[in-house]
Amino acid sequence: MTAPATTDTPPVEPPVTSAGDRRPAGRYGVLALAAAVVVGLLLGYAGGLLTPTLTRPGDSSAEAGFARDMSTHHAQAVEMGLIAFDRSTDPEVRQIGGDIATGQQGEIGTMQTWLRSWGLDPTGSEPRMAWMPDGATVENGLMPGMATPEEMAKLRVAQGRELDVLFLQMMIKHHLGGIHMIQGILDAGSDDDVRKVAQTMKNTQQTDLTNLQNALKRLGG
Repeated sequence: MTAPATTDTPPVEPPVTSAGDRRPAGRYGVLALAAAVVVGLLLGYAGGLLTPTLTRPGDSSAEAGFARDMSTHHAQAVEMGLIAFDRSTDPEVRQIGGDIATGQQGEIGTMQTWLRSWGLDPTGSEPRMAWMPDGATVENGLMPGMATPEEMAKLRVAQGRELDVLFLQMMIKHHLGGIHMIQGILDAGSDDDVRKVAQTMKNTQQTDLTNLQNALKRLGG
């Protein structure tokens, strides 16, 4: 008799060479993370729908500014995380990159759902960071901690240890800027539900920072 077809899912973990070194994830690993990112986005949308809308923040509110600007800030972190997951040869760096990509994509979904539930456009009339209580500046169109186009281009082509160290350095800077923005909405926001989600974001990024810094120290970066 013919043996029944197997339905096992291809492994996400990268293959191990005879020397014991892990190589970058192949097609299935990248597809699995891409699927996880989509699921995270959908869960984020669902989470955003649970936010009560008895009082809706206006177009120029701190909540609207935070949702718009942090969505853009997160989008760059998602790309950086996907690059690390796809091409890093270090298992810990791959894990960190994948976790950041999926987590922040879900938070983008939540923030975009807020804007829709408030009847607001994804982009508003206010300048970027105008909602920040300390008047944080935008340098060359970039919010705090964001990588320049040149830095992103370098990350996209980096290989091996250079990729790992560059990703960790860039993401540490990115998270520090993100935490600064999150603290802004915690200080200036008046919507309790937004502030609750923002506090969770801050806690997550602070944990990420510890992992990023430890990994960078291990790699001697």
